[in-house]
Amino acid sequence: MTRTAQQEAEHKVLLMAMELSGTTWKLGFGDGGPKQREKNVPAGAIDVLMTAIEWAKQRFKLPSDVEVHSCYEAGRDGFWLHRELVKRGVHNRVIDPASVEVNRRARRRKTDRIDVGLLLRQLTLDWRGEGSWSVVRVPSEQEEDARRPHRELRRLKKERQGHASRIQALLALHGVQLKVGKKLPTELAHVRRNDGSELPPSLREELLREAERLAVVDKQLAAVEKEQLRQSLSRGDVVGAKLEALLRLRGIGQVGATVLVYELFGWRVFSNPRQLGSLVGLAPTPFQSGGMSREQGISKSGLGPVRALLVELAWQWLRHQPGSDISRWFKKKFAHGNGRQRRIGIVALARRLLVALWRYVEQEQLPKGALLKPGC
Repeated sequence: MTRTAQQEAEHKVLLMAMELSGTTWKLGFGDGGPKQREKNVPAGAIDVLMTAIEWAKQRFKLPSDVEVHSCYEAGRDGFWLHRELVKRGVHNRVIDPASVEVNRRARRRKTDRIDVGLLLRQLTLDWRGEGSWSVVRVPSEQEEDARRPHRELRRLKKERQGHASRIQALLALHGVQLKVGKKLPTELAHVRRNDGSELPPSLREELLREAERLAVVDKQLAAVEKEQLRQSLSRGDVVGAKLEALLRLRGIGQVGATVLVYELFGWRVFSNPRQLGSLVGLAPTPFQSGGMSREQGISKSGLGPVRALLVELAWQWLRHQPGSDISRWFKKKFAHGNGRQRRIGIVALARRLLVALWRYVEQEQLPKGALLKPGC
């Protein structure tokens, strides 16, 4: 509710906006009025930050037990600062940076002082009930830690692909085609060029070092996958039940179920399908002004890796669940189109599949026509 001037006068508050960086944090203080105070503290010094809050209370002549509301943009520092502030009685908000209003000029001024002033003004509007920014849902430490294995897996797979591509590119410089596998170091000793000569010595040494790094990545991949499987099987709570429910469906494997549960269904709360689609960037983006009205496609904001995974799951769903209503809808509208139309249609299918899986794990509504794996 929007606060009236009388309510603001009766309910005193200290507002604090934080612009975080690697060395210094710039703090902006206000009490809901036009005056503003600024102070710099060393990055990560939470005790110095609390001392600055007491200093601000004295400058604004506020009582020592006054409510303190703060905010900062989500980024590199994560959520540890939010948890520390909440423990010390501060009402903190972690803000989505994309929702913060900025000047739209092509060459605009940007400094930490300007940014913290902008955050403080929007925090004041939010406290008055007039805010328009998006507040990030902060996971608990356990929920945040549960996301580490599959995110590390994604980085390791990308790193492995980079090493393999580098080895093949180095060999292609001398006209050699070789499949990258576990026996690569042994095979490199017998590689010959088209004229029967050996590879140059420096190139051979570089290839061996690349093969060693590739072996390390493969070893770590196997270890993380084993830990992820152990973690999934050992859970007996609500999150574990949702994971098991997804694994019962044909076309949903260990990777897809793990990412969907630990990134979306395990700890986030959605009020409607549009919120769910917006989080992964699958919501439509209208462009309307006056008599002009057109669609710009999906927003592509939010969790990009989850969106890419959903598109892969959509193709798998067509293959393993051909009799489901979702698959029949796709075949009716896009199966006879060209490649571009099918790619557009698979994104629409991914959004429908996401909503159907959400209703399945939350309300136990099995997607119409969907089949379970044998024995489930």
